[in-house]
Amino acid sequence: MRNLLIVAAGAAMVAGPAQAEQGDWMLRLRAIMVAPNEKTGPVQPTFPGGRTSLDNSVMPEVDFTYMATRHIGAELILATTKHHVSGKDALAPVGRLASTWVLPPTLTLQYHFTPEAQIRPYVGAGANYTIFYSTKASNALETAVGKTKVRLSDSFGYALQAGVDFDVSRRFFLNLDVKYIDLDSRARLTTGALVNRERVHIDPFVFGVGIGTRF
Repeated sequence: MRNLLIVAAGAAMVAGPAQAEQGDWMLRLRAIMVAPNEKTGPVQPTFPGGRTSLDNSVMPEVDFTYMATRHIGAELILATTKHHVSGKDALAPVGRLASTWVLPPTLTLQYHFTPEAQIRPYVGAGANYTIFYSTKASNALETAVGKTKVRLSDSFGYALQAGVDFDVSRRFFLNLDVKYIDLDSRARLTTGALVNRERVHIDPFVFGVGIGTRF
């Protein structure tokens, strides 16, 4: 095993770094976990003692980075995740309340600290626009209160990012990445003539691991 590690390290050094030059594009394929860091308000007016929570979601993601210079890049991520909404406090006995798909295109401007090295950390900041779609009430919620239409408003906010690339060959590299996304929404639950509302601060961390290439 020790000899194998020495050979692999030597091969990586011979291959040279997979860093991008000015004008290059980088493509990454990641597996991401979206972990909401939510703070939710009461469900008004019917359930003033009830709150909600969103579960984590794991999905594939693709991103493209354009290097304006050797140090400055712009990254666009494309992914969609499905989340389930569950009741807390007074709504906990109901269990799952709804499900929704989330499409959060995010654009960040990055600074790459050591573009010539084989280990290349970077930080980024930018903007996110989140679209909620295919939002549906659960059977448990409709059994409890009747047929309900659930809507979550879209969100615009900032995004912060940090990550690192590790060379595995001249063209390919491993990537670790974490983002924080400022994501606020308003939930609207319509049951007949009754409308309940809730303010939701989701503010997820997005953890990613994957492989990338430059071209």
